[in-house]
Amino acid sequence: MKKVSFTEMKHGTKEDYLFLDSHERKYVGDTANRILKFMSGLNKTLEGYQVSRLEHSLQSATKAFKNNESEEMVVAALLHDIGDELAPMNHSEYAAAILKPYVSEKTHWIVKMHGLFQTYYYAHHLGGDRFKREQYKDHKYYQATVDFCENYDQGCFDPNYKSLPLEHFAPMVKRIFSRKPYTF
Repeated sequence: MKKVSFTEMKHGTKEDYLFLDSHERKYVGDTANRILKFMSGLNKTLEGYQVSRLEHSLQSATKAFKNNESEEMVVAALLHDIGDELAPMNHSEYAAAILKPYVSEKTHWIVKMHGLFQTYYYAHHLGGDRFKREQYKDHKYYQATVDFCENYDQGCFDPNYKSLPLEHFAPMVKRIFSRKPYTF
C-alpha cells in the first residue's frame, strides 16, 4: 500500500496531502457505519438500569420518531448518550462533538447540554443542585433542551416499551452523516 513520503508533517508535499485527503474522504464517508456498529454493541452496559444503553437510545429515538420530530432530532435522540462509554464524565459534550458537523446549532446545543439539564431529575437525591440548568433559562434553546430531556431521555428506561430496532434508524443516520458539514 502506498504511503506518504514524510515522517514529520512539516515535510509533507502537496502530493502527500492530496493522497491523504482522498483516504480521509473515504474514511469520513464511512462514519455512519462505524457509529451504527458501535451502537449495536451497547447492549451490555448501563449497569443498574432496567435497560441497556442501546435500548435506552432506541427508546429515545423511537419516541422522537413517533412524535414526528425531524430526522435530525431522531438521530440526535438515538446518539445523545453515545459518549457514555468513552467519556462518562462529559458524555453529552462528546456526543455533541460527533454530531456537530452534521446538525443544526439548535440540535448541537440540545445534545451538548442534555447532561446538565438531565440532572434536574436526580441531583437533589445526591446532594446536588437540581436547578443548575436555570443558569441557561434565557438561552434561546433552553426550553427545547428541557423538552428533549422530558420527552426523549428521562422516560426511556422502560423494559416493556416496544422500541423500533436499530436497523430502522440506520438510513436516517446515514443521511445525516452524509450531509455537507454545517459551519456555525
